[in-house]
Amino acid sequence: MEKKTNTYHLTLTLQQYANGQSEPPRALAFDFTNHDELFDIIDRIRAKDPFGDPSQATEFALGLKLFSEVMIRHRNHPLFEELGPAFGSFMKRLKRM
Repeated sequence: MEKKTNTYHLTLTLQQYANGQSEPPRALAFDFTNHDELFDIIDRIRAKDPFGDPSQATEFALGLKLFSEVMIRHRNHPLFEELGPAFGSFMKRLKRM
């Protein structure tokens, strides 16, 4: 039985380069799936406000969920061999917050 997943569309637009320029414009858009409902997770992490900044909590939640979903799909990939056990501990600690 295949796991049910939510489907998302993400658009990333570069607003300004570090040097203050806004040209050339850059944008990236893609569709992806995740087994979690990301808006709920973002809301929960923002409510915990672990960094004293809701914007950083959003960055953290989204980045973590994008990364972890790929890691779950490729859990047997050598790249994740050492990270897997530590990541599991990290996620348990995060959920206890």
